[in-house]
Amino acid sequence: MLKLHFAPNSRAGRIVWLLEELELPYEINKMAFHPKDLKSDEHRARHPLGRIPVLEDGDVTIWESGAIVEYVLERHKKGGLKPAADADTFPKYLQWFHYCEGMVMPPVNTIVVHTMLLPPERRDETVLAQAKKLLTRAWAPVDEDLADKDYLIGDFSAADIMLGHAAFMSNRLGCVPDEMANLKAYIGRIEARPAFQTAITMQ
Repeated sequence: MLKLHFAPNSRAGRIVWLLEELELPYEINKMAFHPKDLKSDEHRARHPLGRIPVLEDGDVTIWESGAIVEYVLERHKKGGLKPAADADTFPKYLQWFHYCEGMVMPPVNTIVVHTMLLPPERRDETVLAQAKKLLTRAWAPVDEDLADKDYLIGDFSAADIMLGHAAFMSNRLGCVPDEMANLKAYIGRIEARPAFQTAITMQ
């Protein structure tokens, strides 16, 4: 059985969501988002930097949420969530799948550091404001592209698991303005999915 090492309010939520969408059996090792768990010798044996998520599948151990998503789809998929390589939607699928970590999550990381992780005396309001501006700007092309579709490539796909989870997080951080009506509606559709609701209850 697949085993997911998980901490709340992290990218590990994407993997719970994916496994729920695919109706795959799995077990969870729920840890605190704190060095006492993540930096323990036990967890560093799974991930050398003490990060999550980490997925164990028999004798395979794999980390990085995007890599885990691709691994699960190739080895355990039930019905897809990924277009064929020769499909018209495949290039757009790849674009949005990787846009998440390339353009969206760097400013999200900065915001989290300067609002939650650093002690108040080390937080920088200028850096925080710049990160929020960059994050909001990063969502503009996504909002535009969603004008004529419910999900990123039309049908729901693993690109929505990657970028949709980030959209949900960004909205909670106050970085999805009401003017981005297409994106707001998309986040609402994401939140309504039963598999997503299961993943979020673990946060």
